Order: sequence, then C-alpha cells, then structure tokens
Amino acid sequence: MKVDMEAEQPETISAIVAAHRAGTVTPAQTIARTYQRIRDHNDPAVFISLRDEKDAIAEAEKLAARDPASLPLYGVPVAVKDNIDALGFPTTAACPAFSYTPTHDSTAVERLRAAGAIVIGKTNLDQFATGLVGVRSPYGTPRNSIREDLIPGGSSSGSATAVGAGLVPLSLGTDTAGSGRVPAMLNNIVGLKPSLGMISTAGLVPACRTLDCISVFALTVDDAALALSVMSGPDQADPFSRDRPLGALTPLPANLRLGVPRNGQLIFFGDKKAETAYGDALKRWTALGAELIEFDLEPFYETARLLYEGPWVAERYLVIKDLLASAPDTIHPVTREITAAGARLTAADTFSALYRLQGLRRIAERTFANIDALVLPTAPTAYTTAQVLANPIELNSRLGTYTNFVNLLDLCGLAVPAAMRGDGIPFGITLLAPAGRDALLASIGRVFHADTKLTVGAKGVAQAPLAPLAAHGGDEIPIAVVGAHLSGMALNGELTALNGRLIEVTKTAPDYKLYALQTTPPKPGLLRVEAGKGASIELEIWSLSASAFGKFVNAIPAPMAIGTVRLADGRSVKGFLVEPEVLGEARDITAYGGWRKFMAEAAG
Repeated sequence: MKVDMEAEQPETISAIVAAHRAGTVTPAQTIARTYQRIRDHNDPAVFISLRDEKDAIAEAEKLAARDPASLPLYGVPVAVKDNIDALGFPTTAACPAFSYTPTHDSTAVERLRAAGAIVIGKTNLDQFATGLVGVRSPYGTPRNSIREDLIPGGSSSGSATAVGAGLVPLSLGTDTAGSGRVPAMLNNIVGLKPSLGMISTAGLVPACRTLDCISVFALTVDDAALALSVMSGPDQADPFSRDRPLGALTPLPANLRLGVPRNGQLIFFGDKKAETAYGDALKRWTALGAELIEFDLEPFYETARLLYEGPWVAERYLVIKDLLASAPDTIHPVTREITAAGARLTAADTFSALYRLQGLRRIAERTFANIDALVLPTAPTAYTTAQVLANPIELNSRLGTYTNFVNLLDLCGLAVPAAMRGDGIPFGITLLAPAGRDALLASIGRVFHADTKLTVGAKGVAQAPLAPLAAHGGDEIPIAVVGAHLSGMALNGELTALNGRLIEVTKTAPDYKLYALQTTPPKPGLLRVEAGKGASIELEIWSLSASAFGKFVNAIPAPMAIGTVRLADGRSVKGFLVEPEVLGEARDITAYGGWRKFMAEAAG
C-alpha cells in the first residue's frame, strides 16, 4: 500500500487520531507508513519480533466497523517492550532460552487494543530489564535516534528509539530503576513513569515485582497522559494494582513550588554542558512563574543505594534462578553477575533494609510538605556505546543517579526534554512527586516542554501548540457511572472521546442494589431501594460539558436511564439507573459492591 505525502503525515497520537476520525488518513495507511519507516530506518536491533504487515493492516481496516468517537487510540500503532505479554508474539525478555508464548494479552496491552491501538511489534531491551544502557541484549544494540554513537538508554532501548525515530508514536516500556526515563532523555522524547500500581503489571515479566511499573514513551506529554488514562485502573489479576485513575489535567498552578537540591549536592560527573543545561531549565521554570525551594537530596541518594546494594536484587534473582542454575551461559554476563548476588542475601538483610527504607520514606514525605514536585536532571550525563562497553557497571550506575530511588519511595515521575546541547546530545529533566500526583506532573510538564519549543523526537518535527484543556467551569455537568463506562473498562472511551474528566472515585449511599442484566454484552442496573435494604455501590463521577452531556445521554439505550444518584456523603448527582420492569430475570450482584469486582470474578 503506497502512502502519499509522507512529509505531511501526522506524527503525534492526537494528530493521528484526529486525521483518522476526519478521514484524511486511514488507519490502514498509518500502519503501512509505520512498516515503511521501519524498513527505511533499517535497524534490526529495535524489534525482537515484528508482526506481519498484512495482518496489522487487516486489523486496521476492521476498525472501520467500530465507532471512532469511542476509541481514544483509534488506529494508533504501538510497540511493546518484550517483557510485556502481547498475544501473537513470544515474550523473550531479551533471552532466547527464557522465551515463552503467552496465551493472552497483558492487561495493559488488552486495554490499549480495546481503545483502538494496533500492536505492531515487540521491542528490544537490556536482558531481563536489568540495565539503563541498552547494550545488554543478544539481539543487538538499537541505534540512538539522535546521535548514533550514543547508547540508546535502557532497559527500554527499543521502545524509546522506536518513538524517537518516528517509527511509532507510542510505545510501552517498563521502569523499576529508571528504564522509562533515562532512554526518554537520550532520544529527546517524553517518558512517563506512573505511580506504582496505576497500570496493572499482570502479564509483565518481573524485574523487582514490588517496584515494577509499565511506563509510556510518546512525543508529547498530552499523548503520554492519554495512553496512561486508557491503561490505568485496578486489576484483579494483579495484587499490586491500585485504584488510581489519572484524573484531569489542569492549567499551570499560579503558586507552583518546585524542589531543587541544595547547592553542591548535584552530581554531573564532570559534564559541564549537562550542568549548564540543568541551570537553564531552572531559569525557564522561574520565568514560567514557579518558586524554587531548596531541599536535601542526600536521603534520596541513600535510598538509591539501597536498590542494588540492598535486598531488592533478590527479586531479580527469583525471576531467573532456575535459568541461572540450569543454563547460566544463556544469560548476558553482566546481567548474570548482578542477579546472582541476590542469592546471597538473608532475611536479616531484608528486614534491616526495609526498616531503613521506612525511615527514608518519612523523610521524603516531610520534603514534600511544602513542595509540589521535585525537578531533577533525568540523568547526570550521557555516554557512548564504546564507553559503556569498556566500563559497563560503573557507567550504568551513574545513569541511575536521579532515578534509582523513585519507586522505592513510591513517587511518580515524568521525564521531559529540556534542551539540545551544542554537542548534539539531548538533555532532559524529570519531575517527581508522591504517588497519585500523576495529573499534576502532566499538567506542569506539558507547559514546560511546550515552552522549550524543541522539536519532538529525531525527525525535526515542530511541536504543535498545546491543545486547550477541557473546560471545568459552570458549563460542566457531573455524571455517575457504575458499569462499562468505568475507567479502563470497555465503554470508557465514550466518555474520553467527549473530553470527559474523571472527578472522583466514590460510593453510593447504602440504599442501592446492583443487578447484572440479561443483556449482550452484560450490563449492570443500579436501583434505589428502601433505606437499610441495600448497600453502598462503587462508582466513578465524570464531568462533561453541557453539550457533551446531552450527546452522551441521548445515546443511552433502554432499559438504562439517567436519574439522581445519592452518594455516601449525602450529595446527589446525575447518574445511571435502571428501569425496574426489566429486573425479573436479572441477577442480584449487590454483594460484590460494584460492577468491576463482579466482572473480575466472572472472567476468572
């Protein structure tokens, strides 16, 4: 399939989806262009496995049967790091001897596909996601998309270079110690590391299971936030998942307080250009109106040392201990050396480190008492592939200076480009905040990135003006949803397509019953009953503009109806109810407390 006007093709997720909905470009054309770019880029180390092009185009053509307005990622090509399960591809974790064929998608991939995304391949990584460099794979080293002599960054090397090179506008990485942030900086793209548990890790080959995050690479913060909103939400298949929806992006706060390390605490390993670029980034924040507040970085450094000097290495050992015992030579020698140390740790070592970590977490909490977010270099410097191969462990460790402590302290992070240095090396900053402030980081990070006026990725494409945020004034109407419109579920795209904003997760007053209706697909019915004869049912409150609310309500089929729902705190809000006449054959599922729990058990 020939794609015309290559130079005019949209690059970002938002532009691609808009073009698909307008009909100026079809999803099939976008997928064909993706494969042509992969051929032109000619780097076999980016993808470990690539889907058949005809198969991907056929899936794109089938999207025509679905409502584009309900698909926030309508026809968007996506690459997935090869330690995340995607049906139709082997999962290797960059170790052929470990490879297996998954029987279903990971939860994250399943939610992307439900939103209209098309998975085109599995990307290379530092083996078993152990490394920040991108050179520890038997499948080769992906070329850095900006400067070919530089490392691509790891462990999510293929995912970051695929976005940087313009092969795909969206990819999934993972982030345990910085693997979703360091390669973002080195490829001049955005790397979003969500709060722990925000994206389910069901279907992810663990690195450190208690710390792992699935992360997002994109060209803009808005694109990354959109992908996060699609994937976030609790998952019964992942005991570490949390109910942490993204929420709405907001304008830049008028009294934004950003933490910067005390004088003399930052480390750049002699890289004066990186040091200057960081200073320039702080000046940019000041010009944007932020107040810079000094904080003590030393406790964060101490936390970082715990990651590889403490018991968390044992989590990496647990993943591959059988392979270490049976076929150690199949594991990359650096990965083997790091991971094998996990076998020597004792329970006493573990508890000692946990006690210290708890103390460090309390210090971090006090740091954020008068600070909205920290602003740090994403990495202190950059290295060439030759330098890293000559000194693999020390230089890798240096790259994690400002990333290794983040998941141990339960912080969320957003890496954004800040400058292109005179020597052609990209520099970036990372915003960090306590878990749950993901929307705040996206809200302020998008403004900073736009203010740099940097081109996105490696193709020299200019940033489009920031899209206006959804209005959130008196024009908006809240609506309570209890079923498939919940975040992360099948019909949630109908709300996001109308620029709906998630306001809060709450419950009804304790006088409702919930039913599973005899419909295809299954739907819930919420019914108000006498006080004392019902229960509190979980729901989400979304906000729609008046016009969007009208469109949404007009499309609701019988026997569903919109009425007044009373909340646990006494407030009332418009929301989904059911006509009682259809409940004769319905199943009472009130005991589950909510539709999400009922569906999880039905699926299990």
